[in-house]
Order: sequence, then structure tokens, then C-alpha cells
Amino acid sequence: MLDSQLSTAIGFALYEMPDTDFNSELSGKVRLVNRTLKQLLANENRIDGDLKEALRYTLETPGKRVRSALVLWCCELVAGRVNRNAEVAAAAVEMVHTYSLVHDDLPAMDDDDLRRGVPTCHKAFDEATAILAGDALLTLAFEILAKQIDRPDTAVRLIAQLAQDAGPSGMIAGQIADLKAQNTACSREILEYIHTNKTAKMFRCAAAMGAVCGGAVEEQLDLLCDYGLKIGLGFQIADDVLDVSASSEQLGKTAGKDARAAKCTYPAVVGIEKARQLQSKLTDEAVAVLGLFGKRADTLRQLALALLDRTK
Repeated sequence: MLDSQLSTAIGFALYEMPDTDFNSELSGKVRLVNRTLKQLLANENRIDGDLKEALRYTLETPGKRVRSALVLWCCELVAGRVNRNAEVAAAAVEMVHTYSLVHDDLPAMDDDDLRRGVPTCHKAFDEATAILAGDALLTLAFEILAKQIDRPDTAVRLIAQLAQDAGPSGMIAGQIADLKAQNTACSREILEYIHTNKTAKMFRCAAAMGAVCGGAVEEQLDLLCDYGLKIGLGFQIADDVLDVSASSEQLGKTAGKDARAAKCTYPAVVGIEKARQLQSKLTDEAVAVLGLFGKRADTLRQLALALLDRTK
């Protein structure tokens, strides 16, 4: 299922860039992430059959895999190649991201019926199964880092980074602030807090985990974390804009929900044109951050530009 849906997952339609080398690079990374996820799940013989089916459904639903590809690219940039630690870390990031989507779609949160072009987990199964599937993905991500990373000190660094950026001072902080800001007079300051935590920190996490897997020195790690934050915030601005400008068919999820829920978004606070200008500025800044790495970082530069032009 994963390989057959690859074109949907990376969808160029998704990023309208003419650079076939970049397209090929992303395609390869998506295949590697999908293969790693499939192998890891197949090896989990202790998981109950019904729960495993729900996990398979959520992980095999076609997704962009941008965060997990970022793990691989940052490792490759620093170390010159993708190693097994980076493959495991990329899978862990994808599990945590997928868990967050499963829970976001629940009736108590965003209450959506469609995700990545197919019924959401609680629609395909039921609410209780979706909650538990999300819980399972979150905890499984930390288990594979603890067991499959080849050095204990590296495993601890990766676990700490993922817990920090996905947890109550990262993604969860952004999600709770997002819920509280609905139907309020949202300020630019609150908006930036929400999006930095809810979305950008998981991009930073992916960049940091890849850098750690590659053996990055402190300066390299800091630069890649900055890059991850900038493209992550730009990614969320694009999401906000697309929610009001794209169709449900394009997005693979219900369009227009942010406005109907009176959410705190960039179009709502600063307007669509200003939001696009901010995204372009963040893209320029992300590209500039990579100067130290020279041409070796060209793929990451292309990624930043691809995210700027994405259509879903």
C-alpha cells in the first residue's frame, strides 16, 4: 500500500518545482521512511491484532513525510550519508506526528472526518480505538529510540529532544493555546506562540534529531535547529492560507474549518497577503541560515522553496 500510494504522498502536485533532482531525492526519502515504518510495525508481534490494524491504517495512509525526510537529510548533510540511527529517528518522528493527527481529528479536538484523503482513524474504526492508536504510536516512538539506537548516549539525546518538542513545552503547549484562542481576539504574539509550538518545534526536532544522528558539532546543530524552526513556521502559515484558499480535495482534509471554528490563524490576524509575505521572509531566512554548509545543503534549500510553493 505504501509504495503504491507514493505519488499521492509526495504529490508534485504537492510542490510545483521543476527540479527533478529534488523530486527524486524526496521520493527516495519517502520510500525509505515508509519501508522503515513497515518493517518496525511488522516486527511488533506483541501488539494486539485490532490495534495493529489501526496503527497500520494510520501509518500507511499517504502523507507528505516532510518531517521524517528532514531527519534523513540533516543526518546526510552532517555525516555524508544516512545511517540506521537516522532511519529509526525518522520513523519515530513520523509516529509522533501521526499520533498528533489522529488525536487532532477527534470530536473533542478539531472534529474532522477526513485526513490525507481518507476517513480519519476514529471514522474508519471508532473513537476509543483512535485514542488508543494515538497513544500507542506516541509510546512506540520512544520505545524504538530506546531499543534500536546503537549508542545509549545518542538514544538519550534523541528521546530528550523528541519529548521536549512534542510535549507540554512544545507541540502540546501549542495545541492547548490553539484551543483556548478560539473565538477570541487573537494577537500576533499569541498567534506566533501557537504556531511556533504547535508546528515549528516538531520541524526543529526533526532537524535536531537528524543532526545528532549524523554526529553534528554544536554550531551545526544550532544552525539546523534554526532552519527547522523557520521552515516549520512557514509550513504552518501555508497551512493557514491553504485552509481558506484550497479545496478539500486538494488538501485531503476538510477545507475552511479554521474560519468556521474562529481559530487564531495568520489570515485571520494579518490577512492572506501579509501571511504570504511572512512565509516568503521565513523561507529567505531559512535558506540564509544554511550558508555555513555550502552546496552540501542545496537539498535543504530546495526543500524550503518547495514548502513555500506547496498547494496542499
